[in-house]
Amino acid sequence: MARVLLFGPLRDLAGWRERDVEAVSLLALRGVLAAEDAALGEALGGPGVQTAVDQALVRGDAPLAPRSEVAFLPPMSGG
Repeated sequence: MARVLLFGPLRDLAGWRERDVEAVSLLALRGVLAAEDAALGEALGGPGVQTAVDQALVRGDAPLAPRSEVAFLPPMSGG
């Protein structure tokens, strides 16, 4: 079971910050989250959203270990 963390507007949209989700890959995890909350699923696939698995940024799909930590990071801005 992966520990999922949401930050910023993603957290606000979902109404939660952290929870455990059963999934064997990042793609499967996104599918579970999108099936539960279509708006969150759409937001996670939005431009600028980054994903970190076990504190390493990843693109595309990635396998998840039983206790992987998956963080969805909203687009950053600043100057």
